[in-house]
Amino acid sequence: MVALQRPLTAVLLLIITGVVGCIGPSSQREAPAPSPMTAQRGMVVSADSAASQAGLTMLQRGGNAIDAAVATGFALAVTYPIAGNLGGGGFLVLRQPDGTATTIDYREKAPRAATRDMYLDARGNAVPERSRRGHLASGVPGSPAGLLLAHSRYGSLPLDTVMAPAIRLAEDGFLLSDRQADRFNAQRETFLDFSGTARYFTRPDSTRYAGGDRFRQPDLAEVLRRIRDEGRAGFYRGATADLIVAEMERGGGLISHEDLQAYEAVERPPITGRYRGHRILSMGPPSSGGVAVVQLLNAIAPYDIAEMGFLTDATIHLMGEAERRVYADRAEWLGDADFVDVPVDALTHPAYMRQRMATFEPDRVTPTDSVSHGDPLALETMETTHYSVVDSAGQAVSVTTTINGAYGSKVVVDGAGFFLNNEMDDFSVKPGVPNMYGLVGSEANAIEPEKRMLSSMSPTIVEDPEGRLFLVIGTPGGATIITTVFQVIQNVIDHGMNMQAAVAAPRVHHQWKPDDLRHEPDALTPAVADSLRARGWTLNERGPWGRADGIRVQYDADGTRIYEGGADPRGEDVALGY
Repeated sequence: MVALQRPLTAVLLLIITGVVGCIGPSSQREAPAPSPMTAQRGMVVSADSAASQAGLTMLQRGGNAIDAAVATGFALAVTYPIAGNLGGGGFLVLRQPDGTATTIDYREKAPRAATRDMYLDARGNAVPERSRRGHLASGVPGSPAGLLLAHSRYGSLPLDTVMAPAIRLAEDGFLLSDRQADRFNAQRETFLDFSGTARYFTRPDSTRYAGGDRFRQPDLAEVLRRIRDEGRAGFYRGATADLIVAEMERGGGLISHEDLQAYEAVERPPITGRYRGHRILSMGPPSSGGVAVVQLLNAIAPYDIAEMGFLTDATIHLMGEAERRVYADRAEWLGDADFVDVPVDALTHPAYMRQRMATFEPDRVTPTDSVSHGDPLALETMETTHYSVVDSAGQAVSVTTTINGAYGSKVVVDGAGFFLNNEMDDFSVKPGVPNMYGLVGSEANAIEPEKRMLSSMSPTIVEDPEGRLFLVIGTPGGATIITTVFQVIQNVIDHGMNMQAAVAAPRVHHQWKPDDLRHEPDALTPAVADSLRARGWTLNERGPWGRADGIRVQYDADGTRIYEGGADPRGEDVALGY
């Protein structure tokens, strides 16, 4: 069992004697202000236009936000195979119009035959490729169970209506965008390593895909029909389960019929917090996202971020120091709460982060070794997807789902046509051994049969100080998910951005180890960069990351809701409303 080593009473009884304002001179920078899409009756924002349209159609037919979210999720499994999935898992946060909230955890699980040392060689050395590519890398899928559980408990339209758009897109096909065609072509040699993948995602005549090609998936349509007609038994038993197990046996994977039949999505209470009078609702373990987002907001709450300014040296320095401490905590304490004792209440208490920030200095970086002595973390890769939905009654849904790496394990189930995940790499393959990012994991996230691997996914809903629905947000991005959601919330609440501007704004990121402050190409002005280096930061410019999709709610004088959609320009994300 994991327990906080610090005295809990000291954390909870810590007395804060004052509120800190601006922590240093900063050159002000004007926040971006691109125009958002607006609607009054409902909105869906996702990574794909056809998937957003599938969800919007449900709203227009009188369905609620859950109907739209489930329709969008199944459609993404067809039109966005790089991350949308039947063979992966995810998290869903739901807020009802009356303010009650819940979450659904459909994270993948380790197969029953999984062992702690399954990715080590005879000498005890990690063999990273085994957990990242091929059949052995896959955990038991959770997406069908999660979407079906959400629909059965909270949907309003018949399942056949909700799944109809996805089935039609798989059967009749959809037009590839230039980016989708390029992705398929770039992966061709890898896809050819697996017979099922080559069958569905390469052309036998070796020609290349092109934007505008119609991409049909009749076998996937059959899988979707079985789910429509038989519910979870249409995936976790019967013909589809047989195909999954046959694929595992063909390639040396571990998922069995027993694993599939035993898998259950779980409804859990949300992680909650407060930031400047706003209530935060997010995802709890095995996601680290909700805990970490609340911790980050708690860390900066004593400071006047609006006065400090958008992406100024003072603001970035504060955010970076908060992020280092929170990611160190994530490494030490977070895991599947069904297997380890995660001290959620202590970690998310405002006094705890004030204690953690007591060593913060406005003019210099805190030495890494003094931030924490915990173990670094293991994180999922960048190919995840997020979508946000609201309906005319004010029901809101925030969903993040993934198969981990781009196209998951690269293995497609022959006869079924969908990719399997490579989520086993999100476990600590060997505590203390670096993963593909040069990071190492902790004991709390070690491999155990039927355990859910740790995640950074952070689907989040925010209420305004009056208790009304205010913000629905989330993003893909692996290690950067938490910090992206954190910054989008800041952008709206502290910097007054509209939703589109908030998701489009440049980002910075620090995850404790490696000890560098990452930033997108246009995030830092030369003066800000010089000031940060003078404080002791090592700067690392990286390509754009994340594809945040969000909805902000504004209210007329009579209380009428106006939905404001933000679709991240880093991808081909689309906001649709009516």
